[in-house]
Amino acid sequence: MLELENKFYSNEINLIAGCDEAGRGPIAGPLVVAACVLPRDFNSELINDSKKLMPRKREKVFNLIIENAIDYSIEIVSVFDIDKEANIYQTTKKAMIKCFKSLKRHVDLYLSDAMPMDDINEKKVISIIKGDSKSKNIAAASILAKVTRDRIMDEISEKYPEYLFNKHKGYYTLKHKEALLKYGPVEGIHRKSYEPIKSFLEK
Repeated sequence: MLELENKFYSNEINLIAGCDEAGRGPIAGPLVVAACVLPRDFNSELINDSKKLMPRKREKVFNLIIENAIDYSIEIVSVFDIDKEANIYQTTKKAMIKCFKSLKRHVDLYLSDAMPMDDINEKKVISIIKGDSKSKNIAAASILAKVTRDRIMDEISEKYPEYLFNKHKGYYTLKHKEALLKYGPVEGIHRKSYEPIKSFLEK
């Protein structure tokens, strides 16, 4: 995880911010984007791509990141805003830019997980393919985003237990499909701009 950042660190580049998202693919729930700046000399084998960590371990690493990060920001994009834009790529990009700009510390370089974008605050943004498995700052951001979103989906599940949102986190699984067929989409929870929700609403 340190190899990629070490290629960029120099006398001029000391603070690097990484950014990632959770929730582009699901048909329900918000999109969550996070940015994180870890100390240059900070390293932990626990930090990895959030998808490779079990939920309990993610929670533990989430706290580790919060305790050690120089700066971080988390942006939650509502289902309403996702549907209003009706373009999840652009919605994600805008949220990432907002996350980067929300950082309080002066950052020397920005790294995004496979999201090309223009310079921010006159500093370069480098898009890294599979960045959450290559960059400690992107990986940390992915964990912040994933844990935050999972917590939101767990809260939604308490309100709508019949949909099992705490299990599938809004992805279109068989159980999710069965719940939709039986109960229909939930206003403000299911994304109207996504299939198969579009088709459910047209029936």
